[in-house]
Amino acid sequence: MKKILIIEDDQIVANIYRNKFSVEGYQVEVANDGETGMGLLHSFRPDAVILDLMLPRTTGVDFMRKVRAEPDFQQLPVIVFSNTYLTNMVQEAWKAGATKCLSKANCTPKQVLEVLRGTLGNGSPPAKTPTAGETQHKAKNGSAPLPARPAPLKPAVSDTELQADHVGNFLRGLPATLTSLRAQLKLVVKADNDPDRVKEVQELYKRVHGLTSNAAIVGLVHIAHMSDALEALLKELYEKPKSMNASTLRTVASTIDFLAILFERGDKLSKHDLSATNILVVDDEAISRRAVTQALERAKLKCQSVEDPLAAFEMLSRTKYDLVFLDVDMPGMNGFELCSKLRTLPLHKMTPVVFVTSLNDFESRANSTMSGGNDFIAKPFLFLELAVKALIYILRSKL
Repeated sequence: MKKILIIEDDQIVANIYRNKFSVEGYQVEVANDGETGMGLLHSFRPDAVILDLMLPRTTGVDFMRKVRAEPDFQQLPVIVFSNTYLTNMVQEAWKAGATKCLSKANCTPKQVLEVLRGTLGNGSPPAKTPTAGETQHKAKNGSAPLPARPAPLKPAVSDTELQADHVGNFLRGLPATLTSLRAQLKLVVKADNDPDRVKEVQELYKRVHGLTSNAAIVGLVHIAHMSDALEALLKELYEKPKSMNASTLRTVASTIDFLAILFERGDKLSKHDLSATNILVVDDEAISRRAVTQALERAKLKCQSVEDPLAAFEMLSRTKYDLVFLDVDMPGMNGFELCSKLRTLPLHKMTPVVFVTSLNDFESRANSTMSGGNDFIAKPFLFLELAVKALIYILRSKL
């Protein structure tokens, strides 16, 4: 019987995977952090490890480095769960010796099981331990020795029943999850100093991290996708406190509000290939324009960019875009004027428009009439903040 070690800090998620692997004939142990995982690695001696990179105490990357430093475990298969948007962490995981990297927001237990089988061998399930009766029958015919090995305990309920139960519990718990996220956001906003705010943002991150995992398991891919992006943004905010400002906190609040909509209607949202979206970026500054396009590319969103607002209007007249980012201060025609003009076009009466403006002018413009625009984001912006903002409007348009 193959042995699997799961290192996952969310107990509910860990139990779902433990049950899934157990009913498929694997022997499973679970650790809630990297340090406990290292202890089990030596005592349990697993054939493969399922590892969440986002762990307390010892990170998943640090865990892998320790594993690969020991000769006995240099070839041990390690399948890691990563955040789609934390590309640097994924690269570190590959360098540290990950066997496979899976996006946690896009994986179901069934898909992970298939990857595990392929990693361990020929893709077929492991041979299950024979029952005592089967072993005794073979022994009478000279094909097996006595005494018989006791059969492993089977779960009291089936994998399908447990999965259905988890889906039901998750859906029933969504209102409480939303209340918890909003209450924690209030603590972030009310924090009087940077250390307290960092602490509260980190707590908000932990709650969103759990949401991502559970939404993916029950198949609510758009909730998982949105939560995955917010999780990455929150991680960057508590690791880089100076990045926290009115714009980033407003984006976090907007994301939680949009999650509330997805909680109510996300099951009615059909699967949508985000790479098929088309976004227009209009900015006369080359560096700023490139920053916006790179942020969108990180979210795997297709975009076009143009520096001349007049040329942009011609493109808008001919082509339907799913979202438009407009710089505010541009020569010839500013962002407000371009927005007013594009609203006269039949193709773009309802197209979401996000203005990009300097941080110093963010508050005044965010509170002003937006000439038909939908939102603001402040320069300089975090790549992840802009990616999150784009995802909100792209997914909202699909509801």
